[in-house]
Amino acid sequence: MIAAILSLTVLGAALGIILGFANKVLKVEGNPVVEELIAMMPGSNCGQCGFPGCSGAAEAIVDGTAPPTCCPPGGKTLAAAIAAKLGLSVDLSAMNDDGPKIAIVAEELCIGCCRCSKVCPTDAIIGAAKQIHNVLREACTGCSSCVEKCPTEALAMKPVPVTLQHWVMPKPLAA
Repeated sequence: MIAAILSLTVLGAALGIILGFANKVLKVEGNPVVEELIAMMPGSNCGQCGFPGCSGAAEAIVDGTAPPTCCPPGGKTLAAAIAAKLGLSVDLSAMNDDGPKIAIVAEELCIGCCRCSKVCPTDAIIGAAKQIHNVLREACTGCSSCVEKCPTEALAMKPVPVTLQHWVMPKPLAA
């Protein structure tokens, strides 16, 4: 029994050292600009841009195969930040940006089918089968992938409600 434990411990330690050495020697350096764009994006990997996640969209933007305006949840602010980061000029007048939105559940219509929670990339929708669901406001990125899956149209995208924790003083009007 002790010989088996000792041999497995030595084998595990040896394989761990080999994997650590291989990680250092065979490390592949990525594009730092792509990493910075990924950090700027919402990170929901919703696929609304047509790319496999935010990393695919960031790589396409850096390669020039996608415009900086390809991320719908990011809106105009993200598009402007990406354009400024890459030194590109972008026309934001064609973008429809109503500000940040989150999913809201109409409790009288929710039947608890769980279809919305299965497609939510950030697990922002909570609820059990045959129970009314709810959306965690801080986790929702506004990707609206849950709205299409709801058979009763109980989910809708609404502007982020102003609460005491999220209130920002508006800028004064120019006189």
